[in-house]
Amino acid sequence: MRLASVGGPKWDSTDPAAPRRELTGGIYFGKHDRFYDEDDAGANGAAGQRAVDVMEYREFEVERIARQTFEAACKRRGDVTSVDKRNVLETSRMWRKVVHRVHDEECPDVQLEDLLVDNAAMQLINRPGDFDVVVTENMFGDILSDDAAQITGSLGMLASASLGDGVSLFEPSAGSAPDIAGLGIANPLAQILSAAMLLTYALDMGEQAVLVENAVAHVLDEDWRTRDIADANTPADKILGTAQMGDKVIAAL
Repeated sequence: MRLASVGGPKWDSTDPAAPRRELTGGIYFGKHDRFYDEDDAGANGAAGQRAVDVMEYREFEVERIARQTFEAACKRRGDVTSVDKRNVLETSRMWRKVVHRVHDEECPDVQLEDLLVDNAAMQLINRPGDFDVVVTENMFGDILSDDAAQITGSLGMLASASLGDGVSLFEPSAGSAPDIAGLGIANPLAQILSAAMLLTYALDMGEQAVLVENAVAHVLDEDWRTRDIADANTPADKILGTAQMGDKVIAAL
């Protein structure tokens, strides 16, 4: 399961959301049939190609991420938005049923709402400050996490954690950037904020995590930027490289 902290600290008027994406099920891990020839699959009844990808979930997979989601919400504002496509998909109908059962039996004090994924994509952009923890299945989460990252202006701001029952992995969500490798201009803030998530979710050191997040917030409040989050109004002397931005955060700590 991946927990992505959108923006991390609260350096503006919004309260950044934390999309929580199931990582081991759904269409990415379902049955895949390579596209193949089939009669009547082409235009006007001609032979053509067909491809099949199967979305599937088992109850224990949904139960596991639901439980971890509510635990995460208790460390934040205590609000959970469960995103599905219940009006179309059987997997989503089961998803919603299981999420609500775990909520009612184990975490009734957490506020829970449901959103269909297409509406969620719009609302996340329209009113990001209204969301706290967002939980959804694998493919929906893959899309919504990038949707949410754009709210901060750059994937370089998107910290994340892949949480399991044992070992967890804390890393930025952006992936590799071979086009800027070795140039010293990558945004290090997602990596720093991922370390803050490690403190919170792996080491139960929430107070120390807040110190890291506040240091990042302080640097941004002073208008220091890396190239990816600078704009036309950012003075040239306020645009920092990777190491310089890291040094600013350390100094703020």
